[in-house]
Amino acid sequence: MTTRQASFNTLSTLPRQRSTVLAKSFYPYGHAHHSFDESPQSRISFVTRSMLNCMRRNLPCQALNIFKEHLRLGSLNNIDETSIAVALKACRGNRVPGCQIHGFAIISGFRSYISVSNSLMNLYCKAQLFDRALRIFNNLSDPDIVSCNTILSGFQNSGDALNFALRMNFKGVVFDAVTYTTVLSFCSAHEEFLFGVQLHSLIIKFGLSCEVFVGNALITMYSRWGHLLEAKRVFDEMQSRDLVSWNAILSGYAQEGDYGSEAVSLFAEMVREGMKLDHVSFTGSVSACSQERNLEFGRQIHGLSIKTGYGTHVSVCNVLISMYFKCEYIEDAKSVFWNMNERNVVSWTTMIFIDGEDVIALFNKMRLDGVYPNDVTFVGLIHAISIGNLVEQGQKVHGICIKSSFSSDLNVCNSLITMYAKFEFMEDSSKVFGEIGSRDIISWNALISGYAQNGFCQEALRTFFSAISEAKPNQYTFGSVLSAIGAAEDVSLKHGQRCHSHIIKFGLNSDPIVSGALLDMYAKRGSILESERVFIDTNQKSQFAWTAMISAHARHGDFESVMNWFKAMERDGIRPDSITFLSMLTACGRKGMVDMGRHLFDSMVNDYLIEPSREHYSCLADMLGRAGRLEEAEEVVGHIQGGAGLSVLQSLLGACRIHGNVEMGERVADALMKLEPTESGSYVLLSNLYAEKGEWDKVAKLRKGMREKGVKKEVGFSWVDVGEVNGSLPLHGFSSGDWSHPQSAEIHKMTECLGLEMKPLRDGLIRCDITTPYKIESLLDM
Repeated sequence: MTTRQASFNTLSTLPRQRSTVLAKSFYPYGHAHHSFDESPQSRISFVTRSMLNCMRRNLPCQALNIFKEHLRLGSLNNIDETSIAVALKACRGNRVPGCQIHGFAIISGFRSYISVSNSLMNLYCKAQLFDRALRIFNNLSDPDIVSCNTILSGFQNSGDALNFALRMNFKGVVFDAVTYTTVLSFCSAHEEFLFGVQLHSLIIKFGLSCEVFVGNALITMYSRWGHLLEAKRVFDEMQSRDLVSWNAILSGYAQEGDYGSEAVSLFAEMVREGMKLDHVSFTGSVSACSQERNLEFGRQIHGLSIKTGYGTHVSVCNVLISMYFKCEYIEDAKSVFWNMNERNVVSWTTMIFIDGEDVIALFNKMRLDGVYPNDVTFVGLIHAISIGNLVEQGQKVHGICIKSSFSSDLNVCNSLITMYAKFEFMEDSSKVFGEIGSRDIISWNALISGYAQNGFCQEALRTFFSAISEAKPNQYTFGSVLSAIGAAEDVSLKHGQRCHSHIIKFGLNSDPIVSGALLDMYAKRGSILESERVFIDTNQKSQFAWTAMISAHARHGDFESVMNWFKAMERDGIRPDSITFLSMLTACGRKGMVDMGRHLFDSMVNDYLIEPSREHYSCLADMLGRAGRLEEAEEVVGHIQGGAGLSVLQSLLGACRIHGNVEMGERVADALMKLEPTESGSYVLLSNLYAEKGEWDKVAKLRKGMREKGVKKEVGFSWVDVGEVNGSLPLHGFSSGDWSHPQSAEIHKMTECLGLEMKPLRDGLIRCDITTPYKIESLLDM
């Protein structure tokens, strides 16, 4: 009889109970009640005991070396199935020595032992070779619960794992605590969560709810789905709790967002109970303080983390940085960051989001620190570059994205589309969009918004129609396209109505973003009644909705309606903003209500503490100019920070023409020509002023100067919706003397009739000063 055969005979005489004990010893989970049982010391070989001692001291390499040394020396008598199982465990998922031991187990016959097969399956699961583990399992004649749990833990897909668990149940395998714990960890989808609730009832039925790690798994599952009341009930009913139990419910509260105060109270209770805190405890509690903006308690936790040795832990420092940033203590956030011993990609990415001014320097330091950026890093970096309008840096970062293969990441591409749109490079924005393999609605929204913001309203509308054929639009899609339609003078209103029908179809008409954009679109396109109808149907009447209605009436010169809407807004308890006051000042200017305009301006500054912008000063100057108080208007213009803009100077020049102030008109026109040398409006207004005063030599000189500088008077265009059957996107545009339309003869006859009716009103129109002079001139020239 050979030595190997003798050892086989010796091993075969061991009682069956020992095999079960050894199988439990190599459980893939390190729970206390599955620790090694060495009660019959004489039955465990010297090699096994030596290897077990190394494993207890966390020296797997030494354990593996002991096994290899006995193999090299040929000491096979001291090697049994337990030695092989311990050696496989010592591999820690390293496939090279694991495969070698697997080969030895096959040729030596030890593969038939369930403990060896279980250890092999555990090894292959850890080595990401799940197919091999599953092959071993399928070849087992009598798998035990350890075999089933080992395979169950190796699944990557939750559906496959739950199907396997069901097959186990159908075959009569009795679940143990580890089975329930593993299956509960896979309950991540909605149907799987319901399956987890059923498992909870089985856990109670079989009396396993007293197991701490089963309770922990239940708390985690309920917390993941936002069922914090059920999670807390499980926590309260646990007979004994460990740190994982406390951290599970604490993290659940912190992650949900609406339970910040509960999380803070729970952490305080943990401290009172004398729990030994770890980085998970501090991370959850600081996150809760961040949500609650509870800076005082957050500082106390920060101090406690330093005291307990977790003050420099990466994950704790990351949430501390976020907390200080949300509480607007930027310097404290930076201090935590720069005092960290080790920084990961989350640390650097958070700082890039916080410190927008030095993002390029931070990004370069991050790379020098050996930290590889992720997609969130690039999203934050591109966002900061867009805000700072750093064109050259943005193009360089785009190049880095291409080089590092992040240009194929959808979130990064969406950020690049937005960045180029912000730079007004819509060609590049469209190119990035075209290179995306699989677009989502965010990609479409970024492009539509970019077109709308850059004045390409027709392109925005065309992109919208393409988007709804490929993806389901959301409130931001409609918000962008409605903004484009509202701003487009050459797009038919019927396309806005078409969008309105889509909004109703998708059930978004009650969304505050959509209803506000819809209201604003109708208001800008002159459909006041439609705007009011949308406003009435809006459930949540926001400040934006009220302001949009006030602006709509102001745009149409309806002063009484503007003031009535403003009073209703105040009665509703809605605080006006700077845009609200701008609309009211515009209405006052058009009605000639200078005193009321002055009162509103003073109320805005003194009562509502709103800092006047250049638009407010421009509106006030325009109001005074229209009323003939030119000196006061010029004084207001002088208060505009950064200097007067084109519109306010043109408005003041128009007022000088109306009231015949040549001296001031020349000063204003000189400033305008320096500001915009090729803008024809300034020359035309000054020329008309000279003409009305009979100073024809100055008119001739000015016209000559225009020709020498190449300044040409821009042709004024109007648009009309002719109701074409094919529903073309743009309206028909026409100018003075235009005969391009097929029905031009009929159109000109109609305009002649309108002109005859309007001519008697000319003098009255100028005296009432309903519109600016150069617009009157264009109207009469038609």
